[in-house]
Amino acid sequence: MGIFQFQRELFRRSIFKVFPQNSNWSLALLTSFPSCDSRLSPNRRLCMDNIQGGSGGMQFKQIPPNTERLGEIITHLRDTFFTDEPLNRAVKLCRPGEGHHELERHSEKTIRDGLSVMAIAESGEIAGVALNGILRRGEVKKALDDLKDSKDERFKKIFKLLYEENLKVDLFEEFGVFKLFEIRILSVDCRFRGQGLAKKLLEKSEEVAKENDFRVMKTDATGLFSQKTFSTLGYSTKSEYCYSLENGRSPDFMVDPPHDKLKIMYKVIE
Repeated sequence: MGIFQFQRELFRRSIFKVFPQNSNWSLALLTSFPSCDSRLSPNRRLCMDNIQGGSGGMQFKQIPPNTERLGEIITHLRDTFFTDEPLNRAVKLCRPGEGHHELERHSEKTIRDGLSVMAIAESGEIAGVALNGILRRGEVKKALDDLKDSKDERFKKIFKLLYEENLKVDLFEEFGVFKLFEIRILSVDCRFRGQGLAKKLLEKSEEVAKENDFRVMKTDATGLFSQKTFSTLGYSTKSEYCYSLENGRSPDFMVDPPHDKLKIMYKVIE
């Protein structure tokens, strides 16, 4: 066994001490954790040699709307979320390290809401982000209408599903609110796994939601692991969409197991 294979096996065993073998490193919107393999861009392929030991010294900060670290955040997403979120991967939206104009515009627009948070390692690197935005009544319908202008059919396929499923529920009416705190992207660098960063990013996001007088948080969880993480933090499932064969119809997305459904999840906060 070569040194790389040996390090990879040690990493795999250390992960399975924390998570069961049938879990996956994906969180969704879309939230996602990448796999540490050769599909990653060159600047991330050495992550096996740079596993950080423990989360001591990690800082969790709110991202300013006009952050000077926007370029670093987008680079982080290109190496993680853009290719490894389950639906993105299913349609082969883009390759590791590549940019995607519409996803980047979506991310930048979310950051401008001023509710996002990031985890910063002792080295100063961005270890993970939770991109959170404000969702107001009527915005999903408008976004679906605007989607026809997109030139990327794969992008349209993903967001058409998300918007149509969101239109089937009405959290605004149910809870008597005019705005929702929406967790849109949750991503952690592969070098900082096993430290509970995703959970801490969500806890920090909840603090931000409370400080800004939100009563309801919601997310579109497209991966099994994200759904389990949100559940442990008190989120409930409002609706589900199964990716697999159902009632004789062909699957719309060939999503890798163990991911089998999209869940719209929410949490009422005091």
